[in-house]
Amino acid sequence: MVVWSIFSGTIVNTVSVAAGSLLGLRVGANLPERYRTIVLSALGLVTITLGVDAGVLKFAATVETFSGRMAGGQTYGAHLAMVVIASLILGALAGTALRLHERIESAGVWIHGRFSGGDGHTFAEGFLTASVIFCVGPLTLLGCLRNGAHGDPSYLYIKSVLDGFCSMALASSLGWGVFASVVTVLGFQGGLALLAYLVAEPLDQLSLSLMTVVGGVVLLATALMILEIKRIPVANLLPGIFLPPLLVSVVEWFLPGTLLPPASGGS
Repeated sequence: MVVWSIFSGTIVNTVSVAAGSLLGLRVGANLPERYRTIVLSALGLVTITLGVDAGVLKFAATVETFSGRMAGGQTYGAHLAMVVIASLILGALAGTALRLHERIESAGVWIHGRFSGGDGHTFAEGFLTASVIFCVGPLTLLGCLRNGAHGDPSYLYIKSVLDGFCSMALASSLGWGVFASVVTVLGFQGGLALLAYLVAEPLDQLSLSLMTVVGGVVLLATALMILEIKRIPVANLLPGIFLPPLLVSVVEWFLPGTLLPPASGGS
């Protein structure tokens, strides 16, 4: 019972992605290339919309929420922007040093070649694109924290419906790599939910909001890749999503009250 209360949203989300992917694979096999191309373009545009919502609009809302409670509020937005920029740069450097993008692509090529042959690069692209879309965004972070800490899977249930339709469209264009992303959904979201359960309230609201902002930028990078505008090694950017809590803590350690309102106690 405890296991279900922690992981219920993640399990339902994983099932929805698997079901949507299988349906998309069945439908996509009968779709002419021109239809798959337009579906992929539509998904790229939707991903841009999600990225703007999570990155730009969430950043503006975060500045508005906290700046009124801070001394020198006029420069508060610049302080938060520096945290976001530092997270992206340091995360990109870490991801590049670890060669995350190359390793994920190589794993995709190997898995596809080992079990089905054919174009492993398309498999890897589908796996990476779907993993980023399904695991980056406000519903993922908020949903996993609420599910793990409070046993409330409602956000993840909503996300499951959205991901089901999205996986159907992705799989019809990018193939089996989208189905393989269920491993990422299960591991990533399950890990966040478990962390929330073990630590109860692991993140302050500002850090959580800035993680969402950085995730929005990663979504925008993914959209550029889907639309074939710019091939950005998206996986190398992923470590940046987890850096805002660390950077906020470091800034507050040396300069208390710079980012978090003193009365909030860091929560």
